[in-house]
Parts: sequence; C-alpha cells; structure tokens
Amino acid sequence: MTMEASPYRFLARPTALSRGSVTLDVTAALRQAIVTLALAPGQSIDKTAICEQLGVSRFPVSEALARLQAEGLVDIAPQRGSTVSLVRIADVREYMLIRKGIESEALRVLIGKHDADVIEALHANMAAQREAASRDDAEAFHQIDLEFHDIIFRSMKFTKIKNIIDSARANLDRARRLIITPRRLAITIAEHQAIFDGILAADQAQATRAIRAHIDAVMVELFAFARDDPSVFADGATLGSDSDSFPFG
Repeated sequence: MTMEASPYRFLARPTALSRGSVTLDVTAALRQAIVTLALAPGQSIDKTAICEQLGVSRFPVSEALARLQAEGLVDIAPQRGSTVSLVRIADVREYMLIRKGIESEALRVLIGKHDADVIEALHANMAAQREAASRDDAEAFHQIDLEFHDIIFRSMKFTKIKNIIDSARANLDRARRLIITPRRLAITIAEHQAIFDGILAADQAQATRAIRAHIDAVMVELFAFARDDPSVFADGATLGSDSDSFPFG
C-alpha cells in the first residue's frame, strides 16, 4: 500500500521548538507559498493537511492564517474555511502609484550623491539579471529584480518608507509572477538598463522618466492579463477593454 503524497509537500517543516517561533515559521512558509503561487489565488486551504505536512498542531496554523488574512493574502469565512485570497488589481495599482512616486524621489537622492558603491551594486545586479534571463530562471530573476529596486530605495536611508514598501510587496509580488515570461524578462532588463543609464549620466529627468515608464509598462501588462484571465483577480471582471480603464497618473 502506497502513501498518498501530501498536497502541501512544498512546505518545509519548521525547525524551531517554541510556540511563538513555530507560528512565525508556519506564517513565513505559507506566505512564501502564496506569493510564489504554489498556493494559487482562490485555492482552498486544508488546515489538517498542513498540520500533518508541517508536523505542528492546529494553533500555529490557525494563527498563521489569521496573520495572513491581515496581510490580505488569505480569506477566512465562518463555516466555510480558509482560501487563498484573489489578487485585487485595484490594490496593486494603488501600490504601484505609490512606488512610482517614492522611487522617483529615491532617484533624485541617489543621483545627487552618485555613490560609487551603489553604482557598483547596480552594475553587478544588471549582470545577474542577464544571467538569470539567459537560463530562463524566472524565480531567480524575480529576486534580482526586487534587489535592483531595493538598491535604489536604500539610497534614501528612510526605514519607514522601506517598511511601507515591504508591507505591501506580497500581493504585488504574486501579481507580477503571473506575467513573468521570457519576453517580459527581456523587456524588464531593457527598462532597468534605461533607468541605470540615467543614473550613470547623472540625468535625474532621464532616470525618472525611465522608472515611471517601467512601472507603467508592468501595470499595462498586469491589467491586460487580468482582463484576459479574471478568475485569479477579485476585480478582474470589472476592467474595461480600453486603456482609459487603467490610467496611471
């Protein structure tokens, strides 16, 4: 008799022993699974199966789901159980508009200093992007992409702004993973290079135009994807068929 494979075998068992640490580990494992789409938008969550896979009691799993509900990643309905929340394209758009303004300001700060260490880090990051794209490694590219923007953010040295960005990143990250294709990787590299060219030229206007165009392009693709496949979006069916449905400011 063969044992049936767990549907949650992609979840790693926590190594911590204390209750608080276990809850943190379970929360992190489930968040990672949701953000990477291993747990798909709209998917039902079987708490018993998760407990068995992770080797934990129901308490840390229930607490983890409550925390993820607060982050907008899980829906919990009385008598109906828990599901992975659908992506809200309106929330993603709002976050991207905030990010566009903050990153434009970060570029102004960065270009004013033209820090050699930052320039070196961006050179290395661009090389890493191309290497990951050449292997068609979408997950590695995604992480390197995040680091590209984090290098720019770090020039501001404002921890509160960084915390705001990080707190909203989970829903954006899973939305962006929906449109990762070899074509999008190539376009992203070109868009990042345009931003970097503006930084190297110490041209604030050029760099700002490039970063705003990059963010707008990602949003156009996300909206197009949501219109074509609204099932994973809470508000995908409400999107119109023309560009007036998604102005970016």
